[in-house]
Amino acid sequence: MYEPREDSFLIAKHIKEFCTKDSQVLDMGTGSGILALEASRYSNHVTAVDIDKSVIAFLKSKKTDSTLTYLSSKARSINFIHSNLFSNIKARAKFDVIIFNPPYLPSKSNTYKHIDLDGGLHGTEIIEKFLKQAKRFLKKEGKILLLASSLNRGILILFRKYNFSYKILDQENFFFEKLYVWELS
Repeated sequence: MYEPREDSFLIAKHIKEFCTKDSQVLDMGTGSGILALEASRYSNHVTAVDIDKSVIAFLKSKKTDSTLTYLSSKARSINFIHSNLFSNIKARAKFDVIIFNPPYLPSKSNTYKHIDLDGGLHGTEIIEKFLKQAKRFLKKEGKILLLASSLNRGILILFRKYNFSYKILDQENFFFEKLYVWELS
C-alpha cells in the first residue's frame, strides 16, 4: 500500500477547490485512501479504485471498524472498487472530478516491480494509459487533478495527444525533482 507522502499532500490540498457535496468524484489508484477521504469531506459521492486487491480489502475493512478513527463517518460512504485503471468502472459512469496520483517514477525496465511507484520506462506509461481512457468517464465540464514529476519527460505531449487543456495548479521543489499538480479538462 502506498503510504501518503509529499505528493499525496500536495494534491490533497487542492481537492476542496473542485468538490461540492453533489460532485461525482473518482480517486484513481487510491492507495492509502487519503485522497478519497479528503474528497469525502466535500462530496457525498466518492468512488476510490486501486489495482491492488489487498488495498481495497484493507480500506473496506476500515470502513466498518467503528473503533478506528482512520475514516470519518462521512468517509464510510466511499465506494471502494478493485480496478486496473477504468477496467471495472461502469461504462456509463461520469465524474465531475477525477483525482490521480499515479505511479510516476521512471523504472529501468518495462516491468512494474512496485505498482505503487513504477510509472514505466519513462515514468509516463501509466499516465498515458489513464489519459487514453479518462475522457470517456469525465463529464463535459469535469476536471482531472493529476500529479506528475519533472522526471516525466513528454508529459505536455501526452496532454496534447489526448486533447486535454491543462494548467499547473501547484508545484513543490525537491533536490532531485519537482512535483506538479496539473488541472486537466
